Amino acid sequence: MTFSVAIIGRPNVGKSTLFNRLVGKRLALVDDTPGVTRDWREGEGRIASLRFRVLDTAGLEDAPDDSLAGRMRRQTEQALRAADVALFLLDARAGVTPVDEHFADLLRKESVPVILVANKCEGKAGEPGLLEAYALGLGDPVPVSAEHGEGMGDLFEALLPHADEAESRDALIAGEVEELADGVVPDDEEEDDRGPLQLAIVGRPNVGKSTLINRLLGEERLLTGPEAGITRDSIAVDWSFQGRPVKLVDTAGLRRRARVNEKLEKLSGSDTMRAIRFAQVVVVMLDAELMLEKQDLTIARQVVEEGRGLIIAANKWDIVKNPKQTLKALQEKLEITLPQVRGVPVVTISALEGRNLDRLLGTVFDLYDLWRSRISTAKLNDWLNAMTTAHPPPMVAGRRIRLRYATQVKTRPPTFAIWCSRGNELPDSYTRYLVNGLREDFDLEGVPLRVLLRKSENPYADRAKKRR
Repeated sequence: MTFSVAIIGRPNVGKSTLFNRLVGKRLALVDDTPGVTRDWREGEGRIASLRFRVLDTAGLEDAPDDSLAGRMRRQTEQALRAADVALFLLDARAGVTPVDEHFADLLRKESVPVILVANKCEGKAGEPGLLEAYALGLGDPVPVSAEHGEGMGDLFEALLPHADEAESRDALIAGEVEELADGVVPDDEEEDDRGPLQLAIVGRPNVGKSTLINRLLGEERLLTGPEAGITRDSIAVDWSFQGRPVKLVDTAGLRRRARVNEKLEKLSGSDTMRAIRFAQVVVVMLDAELMLEKQDLTIARQVVEEGRGLIIAANKWDIVKNPKQTLKALQEKLEITLPQVRGVPVVTISALEGRNLDRLLGTVFDLYDLWRSRISTAKLNDWLNAMTTAHPPPMVAGRRIRLRYATQVKTRPPTFAIWCSRGNELPDSYTRYLVNGLREDFDLEGVPLRVLLRKSENPYADRAKKRR
C-alpha cells in the first residue's frame, strides 16, 4: 500500500472524524475542543475497492515557528511531503475563513495534488459554505459528511485518478528493481514472517517519551517541547531494529486520576490504557530527577495486571549526580513495591543524548522472547514434584491438598494450570511459592506469570451417585 492521502485543514473542521471514517475504526481522538490532534498519525484507509495509507494531521494555524502551534504546523508539512495527494478539509457550516484562504494560497504552491473537501455538508446548513469554497481556486469541492458517512462515493471518484497514477509509478519502479536484481543469488536464510513487536512507551507527562521515539527513528517524527502533555493520543510508527520489525507506540502522559478534570485528558488516558492492552512489551519511562513516584508505580502495576512485559527506563540519566547509589535505590524500591514481578529490568538512558538505547532495545527483545516462551509438560511435572517434595502443601480439615498435574496452557504471558484437590482452599502464600519457583527454576525473571488452579475431577463421583 504505497498510495498515501494526507488530511489537512485548520483546527476543528473534522479531520480526525474523516480519518476514523476512512480507516473504519475510532483510532484518533475526537472532541469539540480545537487542536486535539497534534502529531500526525497514519492508518489503512479504504473506500469501496480503493485502499490507501491515510495520514491524520494537526490543525493548520498561522503562528510563530517556535510556538507549539508553529511546531504542529511543521509536523503537518512533514506529513504533506510524505503524501501522494492531500485532502484540504473545510467546515462548510462555518464557511471559508481567512485561515482557510491563507493555507489554500500556500497549497497552490506545493507539488502535491490537492483535493478540496467540504465537510459537514449534511442538510442545507452547509450549502453556502460549499459554494464559497469554489473561490479558493483548488477545483470543485467534494461535499461530504465525515460523521454520517455521506459523500464517500464522490470522494472515491476524486481519489481514483491519483491512485491509478501512484500504481503506475510503483509498477515502473518495481520493474527497474527487478532488472537490477536479475542474476543476483538470493540468501539461504529463511525470511522472518513474524509480525512486528508491539512496543508502547508510557509514563507521566514530560518524561521524554516522544523524544525517545524521535531518537530511535532518527527524525523529528513526533512533536516535542518543554510544554507538558503535548502528546494527546497514541501514535503508532512502524520501524525496524537490526532487521526485526517494531511498531513503536507513543502515548499521552498519565497523571493521577484525582488531577484529571478535563474530558480530553480522560480520553487521552483511556487511549493510553488501550495502547498498553494491545502492546507486547511496555517501557515505563521515569524522570531521573524525580525517580519512582506513586504514579509511576501505578502505571507499572497496570502494565503487569494486563500481562505485558515491563521494562523501566530511567531517562535523563546524564544529569544524575550519584548514579550507582540512585540505581541501587531504584532497584530496591521496585523489589518492595512490585513483588508480583521480581527482577523487572531497569535500563538507564538519555533519550536526548541517545545514550544506552541499544541496550534498552536489546532488553526489549530479550524480555519479549521470555514473555512468549513455552515449557514442556514433562519438565513442569518434574518441577512440580520437586517443589511439593521440598515444601508439601498444607493440610485442610485433616487432609493434605494434593497437586497432581501441571501444564502450560498459554504464552504471552506464560500461564500455567495446576490440577489439585481443594484448589480453592490452597493459601495464597503457597501459590506465591509456586510462582517464585517458576521464576527461579525456568529463568522467568521480570515476566508476569499467571497460575490457574484447577479442581481435579473425582473418577468415582458418578459411581457414588448411582449407588445412592
